[in-house]
Amino acid sequence: MITAGDFRNGVTFDMDGNVMQVIEFQHVKPGKGAAFVRTKMRNVITGAVTETTFNPSDKFENAYIERREMEYSYNDGDLYYFMDTETYDLTPIDSKHLGDAFRFVKENTICKVMSYKGVIFGVEPPSFVELEVTQTDPGFRGDTATNVTKPAILETGAEVKVPLFINTGDKIKIDTRSGEYLERAKG
Repeated sequence: MITAGDFRNGVTFDMDGNVMQVIEFQHVKPGKGAAFVRTKMRNVITGAVTETTFNPSDKFENAYIERREMEYSYNDGDLYYFMDTETYDLTPIDSKHLGDAFRFVKENTICKVMSYKGVIFGVEPPSFVELEVTQTDPGFRGDTATNVTKPAILETGAEVKVPLFINTGDKIKIDTRSGEYLERAKG
């Protein structure tokens, strides 16, 4: 059991049959009246974000989210197949559980598959990936204005903004959380 007074960012708990994760919390102790906890939380299954206030003594059941490392194998229509690296079992996951960051994942990439009581609700790709640029316009010599970018298509089909010196065939490092170019890949 966890009380609202024990809330911290990232804590997951069961509220009315829904699994909630604390995004932000604030303990408020007004001059008059009782203290309360103002909480911004996300339903981990649906992704809906709500703001609620709780009495610090309100009790909730802990919700343990299982995160398993699985390798993305292939997709077949709307089903994406992930292989358990220990048992080699394939698990199909519907595309609605993948999220926007999955556009940077290529086959044979290790991802974290998140589930609650055996129900898969999300896939967390690695924070950083190295991908090859398959198509971009050439940069022009002498164009040295700072922070000038151009669009580039990556090997996964995702489009990102890259600096002018990046050419087709270059490997680049991408932050999957923000979808931004970080640097040229080393080696």
